[in-house]
Amino acid sequence: MTFTRFFLRRMMMVIPLLVGIVFGTFMLIRVGGLDPVGLLAGPTATAEEFDIIRAELGLDQPLWAQFGIYIGNVLQGDLGESWLSTRPVLDDMLDRVPVTLELLLWGVGIGAIIGIPIGLKAAFKPDGTFDHVSRFFSLFGFSIPTYWLGLMMLFVFFYLLRWAPPGIGRIGLMVSQPPEVTGTYLMDSLIAGDWTAFRSALSHLILPVTCIAVIAAAPIIKHTRAIAIEVISSDAVRYAKASGLPTLTVRRMVLRNAATPVLTFVGTELTGLVGTTSLIEYVFAWGGLGQYGLNAIINGDFTAVQGYVLFLALFSIFVFLIIDFVVFLIEPRAELQ
Repeated sequence: MTFTRFFLRRMMMVIPLLVGIVFGTFMLIRVGGLDPVGLLAGPTATAEEFDIIRAELGLDQPLWAQFGIYIGNVLQGDLGESWLSTRPVLDDMLDRVPVTLELLLWGVGIGAIIGIPIGLKAAFKPDGTFDHVSRFFSLFGFSIPTYWLGLMMLFVFFYLLRWAPPGIGRIGLMVSQPPEVTGTYLMDSLIAGDWTAFRSALSHLILPVTCIAVIAAAPIIKHTRAIAIEVISSDAVRYAKASGLPTLTVRRMVLRNAATPVLTFVGTELTGLVGTTSLIEYVFAWGGLGQYGLNAIINGDFTAVQGYVLFLALFSIFVFLIIDFVVFLIEPRAELQ
């Protein structure tokens, strides 16, 4: 199968999925019973003011007409206006996406770098001392509440030891923000050559990234171990061992055969941890997309909630498309099975 054909097949699958996602976000408020008109108008609004706001939002029209208006606005990049920030929701999210991606990619990346080798090593010697320790660490990461881990990190490393800065944002209060290029203080300060801002941004990044890395590494260790054990017990690997191949060669075979399912699982972790990141952002006052969405949910900002949910769904589709393409390049036979 050629890459072009593979790409076209995936796009044909994505189109109806996108339509379903847009319809799901549209129905989010309608099914949830949240009245956006009441939230926007306020408790002292008159009946005439209610009717005016309802007409401005198009809520006085039939449901199918409302959906047509909504999908037309989405195609034009109009996700509505947040009543909290009084700005377009798309602008709010675009400002915060790099902030969240910085936290998420560093956390999941470090979690994968730690979790995959640990899972592989535990699989080669199951029920050994290292395997038991790794499974304990994995169970710890699974069971610990996200917000509690963030609070304990601040309590120990900021309050008790004074090793880390307080959880008050992405950079110190007395440090000037670097000129915006990428939207992340770490990269922008590096580009500007502002080493004071770089050190401050890096120090503020360590604790929240560590929290996400711990949470991400736990399931990666568990699933990598399970996948590798299954590969090791396969006929091909057992034949390689019986043939007297060197241990390093056998381990390379296991790694090659386990790469595709492990990579797919890491992609799943990346999308699944977007919601978890919102709690970490809230604890550390990070100001990213996760904190934006959480505040919108708490305060009933329905247009921001719709935009946030739509972004999460589109981000998941994008990540899985990238994973599919990478898997196709690594192992084209997987698509033929």
